[in-house]
Amino acid sequence: MPEYRTHEHDVLVIGGGGAGLRAAIAAAETAPALSVAVVSKVYPMRSHTVAAEGGAAAVIKPSDSLDDHAYDTISGGDWLCDQDAVEAFVREAPQEMLRLEYWGCPWSREPDGSVAVRSFGGMKTERTWFAADKTGFHMLHTLFQTSLKYQTITRYDEWFVTALLVDDGRCVGAVAIELATGQVQAVLARAVILTTGGCGKVFPFTTNASIKTGDGMALAYRAGVPLKDMEFVQYHPTGLPFTGILITEATRSEGGWLLNKDGYRYLQDYDLGTPEPHPVLRSMELGPRDRLSQAFVKEAALGRTIATKHGDVVHLDIRHLGAKVIETKLPFVRELCLKYEHLDPVKELIPVRPVVHYLMGGVHTDIRGATPMEGLFAAGETACVSINGANRLGSNSLTEILVFGARAGTAAAEYAAASRPASRSSVIAQVADEARRLRERFLDKSGGRERLATLRTEMQQAMEEGAGIYRDEAGLVAAAETIQVVKDRFPDVRLDDRSLTFNTELVTCLELANMLDVAETIIHSARAREESRGAHERTDYPARDDDRFLAHSLAWYSPNGPPRIEYLPVTITRWPPAERVYGG
Repeated sequence: MPEYRTHEHDVLVIGGGGAGLRAAIAAAETAPALSVAVVSKVYPMRSHTVAAEGGAAAVIKPSDSLDDHAYDTISGGDWLCDQDAVEAFVREAPQEMLRLEYWGCPWSREPDGSVAVRSFGGMKTERTWFAADKTGFHMLHTLFQTSLKYQTITRYDEWFVTALLVDDGRCVGAVAIELATGQVQAVLARAVILTTGGCGKVFPFTTNASIKTGDGMALAYRAGVPLKDMEFVQYHPTGLPFTGILITEATRSEGGWLLNKDGYRYLQDYDLGTPEPHPVLRSMELGPRDRLSQAFVKEAALGRTIATKHGDVVHLDIRHLGAKVIETKLPFVRELCLKYEHLDPVKELIPVRPVVHYLMGGVHTDIRGATPMEGLFAAGETACVSINGANRLGSNSLTEILVFGARAGTAAAEYAAASRPASRSSVIAQVADEARRLRERFLDKSGGRERLATLRTEMQQAMEEGAGIYRDEAGLVAAAETIQVVKDRFPDVRLDDRSLTFNTELVTCLELANMLDVAETIIHSARAREESRGAHERTDYPARDDDRFLAHSLAWYSPNGPPRIEYLPVTITRWPPAERVYGG
């Protein structure tokens, strides 16, 4: 591996998706004299934000209110949301969405020219902005194109970050591999922002792209920053079998039905948290994602699902919407079904099943995106600022990357402008150590008996079986044991590719190391939380327990064993905990 090189900037953003680009723009606007670097392991327009379909929530209509948006979010999160963060989120959401409009995002329109909104699960009113069903695609395009006008932003595309640089308890940069050359690169900075997205690939069946391997979470975790609320893993109720590709919640917002093998709209038989014992037929499919996914498991146990070679499914029916509505509002859904399932949803039923979609937890941050480590910030799915609590409502996440991407970028720029430079000698020694580790442990290592694919499959199966939609102590213990065994075997992994140019096997190996660290935080946080709340459903502790667990879990890294789990109080401002219910 060649000698390392160093680059110096004021603010370093790790991750080039929606949150990262919004943070970079905010940093450049806050302090125009600062140099901002964006490091991404893929070209920014290949970031997973591009795959988001349904929309982004923000109050815009006279019939809606900020308090209603806040309450829907807090109750949907089963009262684990920090309410000061939620209030800031709903207040700034409309401003961010209008800003994106000014930058060129083509929001869909009503006939009178006003912004169109649609319903989304768990929300009492229509407040989800959308651009057909390619909302993330258009948002990411808009952010990327806007970022190009700032000459102070420098991009380092297709660089994979392997470690954070820490000097005297302060984050001062990162070490990365330039994938095109294999060269180790050090990016020194006065402030660092993590925006690398989620970690869905820890599980075998997910809507997430292959790049979502928990990189930023693992970087912060190993550097001594706790991961918060990692036990809360959201399953989306409508993923395509085999591929896991998402069929957006917008299909149900427009009036789609979920049917079991008998053609029966089975959700009317389940408690979805609505005040009525039987929700109105039009809205039952817009119950919260955790409740809908749990209902699928119960239907499967009763033998009412459809068996396929890729597991049990139910049917999503949008035929009654008609070709015009589907072509106008759900064109991407039709495209996905034609391409990956070889069926036309205008005429045929869509097979769907629950699939891992989003992690409510992440790097512990405050309301401005600052972590407990000086100089380190985080935003987006990588972070946990605690607006999503135990269950994220659909369409809040795209708005979150704007609001808290902007907040983190602003805070990081202000911090960088006032901070001192790092001790170069201390940092360079860390860079040299990391370059040596990468070379000796992976590229120059001979022998090794373990295969990456085998270890990854064992990890994913353990997570699905032990930390899936339903959990219990025995399953979590078994999963923890398997993850530890896989971690113990990982140093004996064998790499066949020793080249430097685009060594994807090396990247896959480093991603697996990140996923194993993230996986152990999910399992041990779930074991410690002896209650059921939101997406964390314990069959051995079926009740919500506010006396013991109205608190955020914090998982701290331990180099010689499982993480240490501690708890942090939830911030309650105006809405005391209550029964979790939704309007019709």
